[in-house]
Amino acid sequence: MKVEQIYTGCLAEAAYYIESDGEAAIIDPLRETAPYLERALHDNAKIKYVLETHFHADFVSGHVDLAKKSGATIVYGPTASVGYAAHVAKDGEALKLGKVTIKVLHTPGHTLESTTYLLLDEMGKEYAIFTGDTLFIGDVGRPDLVQKLKTEITPRYLAGQLFDSLRYKIMTLPDEVLVYPGHGAGSACGKKMDKETVSTVGMQKKFNYALRADMTKEEFIDTLTDGLAEPPQYFPSNVLLNVTGKVESIDDIISRGMKPLSPKEFETVWEATNALVLDTRKKEDFVKSFVPGSIFIGIDDSFAPWVGTLITDLKQPILLVAEQGREEEVITRLARVGYDNTIGFLKDGVEGWVASGRQADAVDTISAHEFADLFAQGEDLNLLDARRRSEFDVEHIVGAENFPLDFINKNMGSFHPDRTYHIHCAGGYRSVIMSSILKSRGYQNIVNIAGGYKSLQSTSLKRTDLREVNTEL
Repeated sequence: MKVEQIYTGCLAEAAYYIESDGEAAIIDPLRETAPYLERALHDNAKIKYVLETHFHADFVSGHVDLAKKSGATIVYGPTASVGYAAHVAKDGEALKLGKVTIKVLHTPGHTLESTTYLLLDEMGKEYAIFTGDTLFIGDVGRPDLVQKLKTEITPRYLAGQLFDSLRYKIMTLPDEVLVYPGHGAGSACGKKMDKETVSTVGMQKKFNYALRADMTKEEFIDTLTDGLAEPPQYFPSNVLLNVTGKVESIDDIISRGMKPLSPKEFETVWEATNALVLDTRKKEDFVKSFVPGSIFIGIDDSFAPWVGTLITDLKQPILLVAEQGREEEVITRLARVGYDNTIGFLKDGVEGWVASGRQADAVDTISAHEFADLFAQGEDLNLLDARRRSEFDVEHIVGAENFPLDFINKNMGSFHPDRTYHIHCAGGYRSVIMSSILKSRGYQNIVNIAGGYKSLQSTSLKRTDLREVNTEL
């Protein structure tokens, strides 16, 4: 028996490969199918099952495409209803895989169809659970995502369901059973996951706040539904894609997107399609020189979640400016969250754009120390803090206005084109994204503070200038 976790850091997502006696199962695959097909081929194994723990909201699953290519059966837990061939298993049903058994445990709460898969080894001993978004390491799944599609299913109702699922399906398992969750720290599917990506039932019963033995159901519901951040706007769209299965093969998406365009061709396509030009290079390179009108979301940070948060139309045509050799990676990572309409990339990048005689733009950028000097002079700096409200409330610069990047599309009306804005975030990534969006929309008096709040803390700014905590929250 082999069990492998296939972890994707950008989405903080874990898929799983299980193999026994020449038969394999894949749990919660991402959009691209090649890694799973190649892994099975390496073991000379046939993929028998594609097991889905629930209808994912934060990525488009590759389950339909993988099943077509491998001949595998897609499996969901009880209550699931989909627009393609799938086996909807019964609670407690046993699935044979080589010499091992996978038992279906219906564990609703995160969603109605949420299911945990219990792996029994060759001797029939309970070995591991694959919990999807029911149980994380240090946390449990949020209970509010279904309401985006079914308003009658309230977060409190689902939280109650999750309490029962955890108490009567998971916490009754032996302490030594391994816990393999669907996500790790950084995912929007929970509130405070640990960095670890594997644990045991016993460890979670001991250290997971939501599994505290003396916690009442009402306390659990109150705790779980308190302080939930607004989920990214693309989540409901991804759920529908996973339910209907009406998605292209990723092979076709990559083929269409991998089209190199000269600067002239790039301009022509841009104008004809009203495409969004997405620059995914390093932030340090973007601020120095970029195609005017392009938006920055760097591939080396939290790329897919920010794409999903800020680009509101999944069908939006996208033209890429990417580091040479990374174009296919960008297209793939866009497709993981449902953005399938990449239509080409700028051949030779910004360098080629400039070499063709076309103008490039830049973002005015100052260091944290330069900002500290300006701050000390008492100038009106119109300082915008692009971090989330929760970060801002812990600590921020006196006089700063909290303007979370998450809500820039809703709050554009508060900007004044005649003002100069200084922008910072935590480390410099979000502030460059915000600067690029503002510049693309005609706001030219933008100054980015390199290094963000982390760098500001090491400057001559007094600690009193860095602390203005809202004690009422």
